[in-house]
Amino acid sequence: MQNQRDMSYPNRIIRTGEANQEVVLAIQERLNEKGIPVMGTGEFDTETEIAVRAFQSVSRDRHGNPLVIDGVVGPITWSVLFGETIAVSRTTEDPLLKAVIRLAVNELGVAEDPPHSNRGDRVEEYLASVGLEPGNPWCAAFVYWCFGEAAHQVNQANPLVRTGHCMTHWNETTGKKIRARDAQNDPALIRPGHIFVINHGGGRGHTGIVTETTGGFIYTVEGNSNPAGSREGLGVFCLSRKINTISAGFIDYGGTGGG
Repeated sequence: MQNQRDMSYPNRIIRTGEANQEVVLAIQERLNEKGIPVMGTGEFDTETEIAVRAFQSVSRDRHGNPLVIDGVVGPITWSVLFGETIAVSRTTEDPLLKAVIRLAVNELGVAEDPPHSNRGDRVEEYLASVGLEPGNPWCAAFVYWCFGEAAHQVNQANPLVRTGHCMTHWNETTGKKIRARDAQNDPALIRPGHIFVINHGGGRGHTGIVTETTGGFIYTVEGNSNPAGSREGLGVFCLSRKINTISAGFIDYGGTGGG
């Protein structure tokens, strides 16, 4: 078997029934090294699932948050178990997406005036870009405004659906969709400049722009949020989120044109 120190994340979630015995053996050996006893059978059986849950119950991610105790080895659990930094991506070569990130970062610190009103000069400029009146939720409008300004800089049309509604954007986009399950299995699919969409149900959602990815995490710039990641916040914030909390998925507008 390949030494577990040379084993890389296989870009899928490892769970009960995993067919690759080499990967399972590496997990079992590493669990034993971490003080979690499990037989090195190469089969991801019930005993292995219990051992993974035990490891997750006493471990924390890179931000100091407890791991989700689900008995499967996704990118975050793998990273903690093996000490591997997975799928780091901090840049993009796409002219449009580079301009989007630069513009979004420059908007950090924009705040509603008064707080929790969905109003303020800059907020109302975002809303106007999608034809909405002051007082409306504005996370999707912020994303549309950033892409519109960036598209103008690189001499192309804004490729986004002109809407201030997150789920309308998700449903009607002509961009490349990366669905939540695929992103969770393979974080390398997510790149800077992608748009994330969270489906809160009942037609409600939240959205923002990815600026960096590291393993099972994304770093974002989001409008109408707050330091806790609310969908009804009070300004533009830089946040981190676990990929497995992005319930709809991601949209990639890279390669849609530009200078």
